[in-house]
Parts: sequence; C-alpha cells; structure tokens
Amino acid sequence: MERGVFSCPKWHGALWFLTMLCVLHAAKAEITCRSCRPGNKWRPRELLLRFDASESATGSKREVFGHGPGPGRTGAAGADSRRLRCAAGSAECASARAERKRNTRNLRAKGDAGANDTSEIKVSSVKTSDRRRSGDGAGLTSWHRERVRRSSDGEVRSAAPAQSKDPGEESSSAAGRRLTRSGEERRAAGQRQDEPKLNSSTFALTGDSSHNQAMVHWSGQNSSVILMLTKLFDFNLNSVTESSLWRSTDYGATYQKLNDKVGAKTILSYLYVSPNNKRKIMLLTDPEVESSLLISSDEGATYQKYRLNFYILSLLFHPEQEDWILAYSHDQKLYSSMEFGRRWQLVHERVAPNRFYWSKMGLDKEPGLIHLETSISEGQALYVTCKLQNCTDANKGKPFPGYIDPNSLVVQDEYVFVQVSTAGRPIYYVSAKRDVFTPMKLPKYTLPKDLHVISTDENRVVAAVQEWNQNETYNLYVSDTSGVYYTLALENVVSSMGPEGNVMVDLYEVAGIKGMFLANKKTDNQVKTHITYNRGRDWRLLQAPSKDLRGNSIHCLLPYCSLHLHLHVSANPYTSGNIASRDSAPGIIVTSGSIGAELTTSNVSVFITSDAGNTWRQIFDEEYAVLYLDQGGALVAIRHTPLPIRHLWLSFDEGRQWNKYGFTNTPLFVDGVLGEPGEETSS
Repeated sequence: MERGVFSCPKWHGALWFLTMLCVLHAAKAEITCRSCRPGNKWRPRELLLRFDASESATGSKREVFGHGPGPGRTGAAGADSRRLRCAAGSAECASARAERKRNTRNLRAKGDAGANDTSEIKVSSVKTSDRRRSGDGAGLTSWHRERVRRSSDGEVRSAAPAQSKDPGEESSSAAGRRLTRSGEERRAAGQRQDEPKLNSSTFALTGDSSHNQAMVHWSGQNSSVILMLTKLFDFNLNSVTESSLWRSTDYGATYQKLNDKVGAKTILSYLYVSPNNKRKIMLLTDPEVESSLLISSDEGATYQKYRLNFYILSLLFHPEQEDWILAYSHDQKLYSSMEFGRRWQLVHERVAPNRFYWSKMGLDKEPGLIHLETSISEGQALYVTCKLQNCTDANKGKPFPGYIDPNSLVVQDEYVFVQVSTAGRPIYYVSAKRDVFTPMKLPKYTLPKDLHVISTDENRVVAAVQEWNQNETYNLYVSDTSGVYYTLALENVVSSMGPEGNVMVDLYEVAGIKGMFLANKKTDNQVKTHITYNRGRDWRLLQAPSKDLRGNSIHCLLPYCSLHLHLHVSANPYTSGNIASRDSAPGIIVTSGSIGAELTTSNVSVFITSDAGNTWRQIFDEEYAVLYLDQGGALVAIRHTPLPIRHLWLSFDEGRQWNKYGFTNTPLFVDGVLGEPGEETSS
C-alpha cells in the first residue's frame, strides 16, 4: 500500500487530495447552538485511516465518517452531523479518561493498524500542464494509498455519463498494481497522453508507513508552509504510540522531518494554530508520556518546550487577541493564558464542557471577560462571568438570578440563552444586548420540550422547537429583535439522530445571503425541500431542472414534482458532502438530491444553482465532492467512490461546463479535497 499527498504551488488556491478518513463526533446538550458547538473550541483538522485486517485479494473495505458545519459551512455525505466535534476541539468528546478515544470511537480496527502494512506514505508535488486561464497555475495536494493486492474484476462506473469515461478507471485491475500490463491497459495509457493532466513528482515520508492518523495545517494566505503531524494510534492501547512532524516550505513539493527539533522520543498528540496569526503553532504532547506544550512563532520552523500540570482536552482562542487562550482540562477545570500557552492560570473549577465563551466587543464591559457555566450539583448549574486573570468570588458576576439547567448556557452574538425546568417543564430565558433575562414567548398553546438555536443574525433569533406531541420533527420559529416574542415560520421540519445521540435538524442556512434557508418538511409522510429568502416568512418548493445531464427534458410540474435536497452537512474539511455554500461565493450552492414527489436516497445526483436557488442544473448523476476556489470562479469536483480514481473535474463557469484532468497516472484512493485557506485567494 502507498499513501501520499499531492500538491501544487499555484492555482486559484491550492488543494489537498486525501485518502485518510476523517472521524468526528458530536454530543447532545439541552440547548444547542452554533457558538456552543466545539467547532469554536479550535482544534486542527485530523484524518484517521482505518486499516481492515480482513482486506484480501477480493478487494478492500473502508469506512468514512464526518459531521457538522463550522463557520465556513462545509457539507458532507454519509453519517454527517451539523456539529463540529472532536477534530475541531470539542471538550464534549472527552470528559474523563475514556475520552482519550478522541475521534476513534467508531474506528476500532478488526486487526492492529499497520500489522500487515505494505505501504509507504508519499507526498507528491503537482502542477497543471494544460491551464484553463493564462496566469493561473494549479495547486493540488493529496494523501494517497496504493494497495498492493487488488481485485481483478472490480468495476468503476462513469462519474458523469455526460462526460467521457476514463479507460484507466474502467476497472480496479487497471490501477497499476500488477507488474505486467494487459494490452487494454497499454491502450488506456496511450490515450492518457493526450488528456489535460497534472504532472506530479513524489516525496516519500520515510518511516511513517504504519501511521494511521494525520493532522494537517496549511498556513495559506500566500504562505507556502504546510505542517503535517502523522501518528500511529494503537486501538488496543487506546493511545498514540508513535508520531512524526513534517514541514514543507514549498507548497508540499518537499518535506523536512522535524522530530529532532521537538525531541526524538517525544510523542505528539495534537497540533493547534492561532486563528489570528497562522505563524503561531502549538504542539501538544501525549500526557501519558509527557505533559508539555511546544510553541513556535515562525510557522513551525523552531520550537520551545513548556511543561504543563494539567491535561488539555480543548482550546478556545480569543477572536481578536492572538495570544489569549482558554484551555479545558480532563477534570473540568478551565485555564487561561495571555502568552499563547507559555504560562497558564486557573480560572474556575467544575466548568461544564463546551459551555465557556469569550466576551464580545461592544456588548460586554471589558474584553477579558469570560462567560461560563459551572456545575453545582447533578441537576443544577450557575451562569457566571469572570475576569480573565482575576476570577475570584468578589469579581464574579451572576447575570442570571438563580440556578439553571445543566448544559443550557448559550452565548451567541448579542443574545444569551438559559433553560430552567419547573415541575419537569422547561422554561427558556433570553437576554438581548446583555440586558435582563426574560422568558421566551412562543405562540399560545405551544409546549416545548427541546430547543435548538439555529441563527442569531441580523438581530433575529431562528430557533427549532420540538413540541410535546412531536418525536421526529421540529417547528421553526423566528423572533423579534428582543429575542423574546416568536412567530411560527415552518412546521414539521424533519430531524434525525446523530451517531452520538445528537439531534440533527434538516435546516440549512445558506452562506452569503442573509435570511435564506433550505428546510426539509414532512407532509403526509412525504419529505419535501422548501426554500425561504425572508427568514421563514414565505416558503416554496424548488423547481426541478428542465433538462438532465444528457440534455433530455425533465417533466416535473409543481407542486406534484420538485427538486429535493439532502441537507446534512459535515465538519470533515476534506469532503464537500451533501450541501455546500460559501460567504465568498454568494448565490452558488452545490448539493446532492433527487427529483420527484419526495426526497429519496436512491437516484441521487449533484445539482448546482448560481442564482440563489431560483434555477438548478444537474452536474453529475453520482455523488461528488465539490470545492470552491477563487470566490466560486473555479469549482473542483472529485468523485465519492470506494474505488481508486485518477481524475478530477474543473469548471470555470459556475458548473455549466466541466473539464476532466488527470492528477495521477496510477489510480489512487481519494477520500476528500482540501483547498488552501481562504477561497477568495488566487495564489
């Protein structure tokens, strides 16, 4: 087996193609929200590769998991969830020693990882030999694996029937695994010479063939530095036993191993980056061996080591001050640092996991204020505010008079929410602009039993409420500016349970256009997708495309037939998943769905709109991951498939026309695509 990374230094923004699996988790809370998700407790992007010991000459078996949206609103297929969890910095992923599992709960291998590994991890630099635009180069990076043993009868169907089929991907036997090649393979190779392609050279990550996890940091923003932390996670010991740190200064063309700079015997477990200064890097050692931090201020070139006397589960960086950090420990203690981790001070004990927030300028009295929920007893908690470096009883604030329910504090934009249960019935309180708390006023006869804060944009609260007579659906409500009075926006929005018992509501807030939502509503046992442009005041069905990929007319008349979309999103940064939109590309939405009387999981295709959902076009009739580059001026599509591929598709006209490019001569297993940070750039 071979694993590697394909990269190219210049394009509309560079890409990574990855064949390691991202596994993220979520957990349930009494009130959920965007800001209380661990996506804001920043942790780097982590990949986990599952080696199946049952793999044989009959083929291979792999599993992919992914969840919830971060601020960038990415999407993903499969077991996807709205909440960004472990790999993004969740304290909920681990509240005790069992929480050492970090993103591996669903990854228990049937055999020891790497036990029969015949692989080599490689990194390949890639550049285009046929550019679509003058002056724009190509930038691609990809983790890849080449399995030594392959099936000779596996078959790959065309990624897009309207496009030309690649002979090199026609069957798994053409993957270049054998020492001899058939006449058909030789003919396929001859045809490849004329196609537009990305030429690559390979750099081996020597000694890491058994590593089954990787964490990647790409500085981006015109920086050529890429850091990669590879690890061997032992599923029997439930811990990391080996690690290697690699650094590239040329967009991934070559890498330098830095183990000697961090300590040859040091086992690194996590890599953190300041969101306000990408040059500042923090490495966390495995606390079972050594509890330390290694800090760099020069994009990982040099490091200084600092001892820790606690075990970090998650970090929360200040939104503006690059050196201010909150750290949550395994024993529910919250620590603060104003020196990027060089010194730490205890803020508070018995802090609820994932229920601590930085103050917001213009609303809170001082920038160093922290909002947090503290546990009093099994059923009681307190909402308190503390000064960053002086959280004494005399300096604590108690904005809410009395106890609140555990895991209910939400601080999001100008609103603060808490829950108090009386006689078994929850009462929800809200404070706007840090004013006094007032009970939320839902319409008469509404009896809520669960509430999710969906959005707090433009001085309005959008909340999904499950009422006493609902089990699998939620009603959508929109507030006035005070956040107190609510009106019904849409009934019976469907929901599902995530892998850890978290609720996922089928409601998607479109990036780049305020007040635009997509929702899946259940009517007469049929699920139909609706769209609104005015924050739920008016909803309508989606008009299906008039033609399919082959140009054949589609006869689909409203309201009996319409376009229906899968709205689950993912925190996996390497897959675009079910649906994706970007603030930098307003009006462009890429999503998977089906055409008919209701939403189905069969006959799923990929659709795109470039006019904010007014009209749609079918672009692929199989699942594809689509990446935005250059403010949507360039789109990259790569096929979701368990079989090896060697092509990607590029569009420079908002998905109207797609051109196929080969990025390798030998088909590779690709699990996702990562763009250079900041899709508005054209580096």
